[in-house]
Amino acid sequence: MPRKYVILLVVALGVIVLDQWTKYLVVRELTSQMQGQETLGGRLGAMFGEPPPQGYDGLHYRPRRSIEVSENFFRLRYAENPGAAWGLFRSMSPDKRGPLFHIVSLGAVVLIVFYFRKLSGSDPAEKWALWGLPLVLGGALGNYIDRLARGFVIDFLEAHWFDKAAWPSFNIADSAICVGVGLLLVDAFVRKEKPTSAPTKAA
Repeated sequence: MPRKYVILLVVALGVIVLDQWTKYLVVRELTSQMQGQETLGGRLGAMFGEPPPQGYDGLHYRPRRSIEVSENFFRLRYAENPGAAWGLFRSMSPDKRGPLFHIVSLGAVVLIVFYFRKLSGSDPAEKWALWGLPLVLGGALGNYIDRLARGFVIDFLEAHWFDKAAWPSFNIADSAICVGVGLLLVDAFVRKEKPTSAPTKAA
């Protein structure tokens, strides 16, 4: 298998596994969804099965606690995002939102794989895209698994400024997408198309 595809598989699968594992821990530790489930299979069923109806707070899983990592700047708190990044389209009706996200997610995967196949894998100038595209792919698939399983994405990383201003909650998949897009932006600036040499005229 070519080296570039090894990088694609390892990075993308690594992001997916880390993303889903951290979401599992968040649901187990910060919500009551897995209470009473003594086996791993039962806990996974509670996480990936049909979610309970939304409560008064608009959440399907009932939060139990949050973890203050830095009292004035950062915490771990369970949140649900039925929309896109930063809550876009969350007010759209589910019967329209679901098909839209399926099309967008699958379209993104196709485009990422298409552009990744065009990389040679041996040109040092491609290193930003070589790592950026797998990060975006892993992040997109990580959040897509959430949408397939329960119709919303689990977020839990919350950055804030003394609770007066806050960045929208995010997760590992979102972080991988942001880092990957950043690498692709660098690639767009530093990688230049090599000019084709003009044919020499016969004497």
